[in-house]
Amino acid sequence: MKVQAKPLTEITQLATHILCKEMGVTDTIRFINQFTTGSGDYTKEREQLFDDLSLEDIVSEIKKARHK
Repeated sequence: MKVQAKPLTEITQLATHILCKEMGVTDTIRFINQFTTGSGDYTKEREQLFDDLSLEDIVSEIKKARHK
């Protein structure tokens, strides 16, 4: 007996549909996100983002955001 393999896109669509139906959209997205990789270079982005800030500045901003 020879079984023809389905295209990966079809399998992905079917699996996503089943997960959404059984678990809901939010949990499906959370589940799928654990298998995806990010992009870019966080180290360079972080250096550009926080280049002009001292550690004290960053801590102060975090504390302000927590009190809002």
